[in-house]
Amino acid sequence: MSGIPDFLTFHVAATVLTALVLGGMAFFAAVFAPLVFAKLPAETAGGFIRQVFPVYYRVMGFVSLAAALPIWYRIDAWIMGAVGIVFLFLWAVLLPVINAARDSGTAGERRFALLHRLSVLINLCQMIAVLVVFLRLVR
Repeated sequence: MSGIPDFLTFHVAATVLTALVLGGMAFFAAVFAPLVFAKLPAETAGGFIRQVFPVYYRVMGFVSLAAALPIWYRIDAWIMGAVGIVFLFLWAVLLPVINAARDSGTAGERRFALLHRLSVLINLCQMIAVLVVFLRLVR
């Protein structure tokens, strides 16, 4: 027995998992995606990112849900749970629609641009929500 109360251990676990989500989101948006498009030819970059997004959404979704579990009794858990469910929705529902719009060529360019902007806006809202939860957990 370490003498550390279980609730503190759970709180630390939730804080670390929330930090992982926030860091992963920030790294993907600010470093990874721009670097892919800066260093690879456009056709290669687009195809590569298309393969990465499902993994990103699934991992972020499950880690967000995992962050909610140890703090199930706090409103922060509901926020992280919602963030996780939205990630999984983006992966399962919105991403295939975005890909279909991209695949339809010039006919789908406007639809793709709109859906892409929507996904970016949703991701930004998720990032703000995760930041708020993280700040609440560390204070």
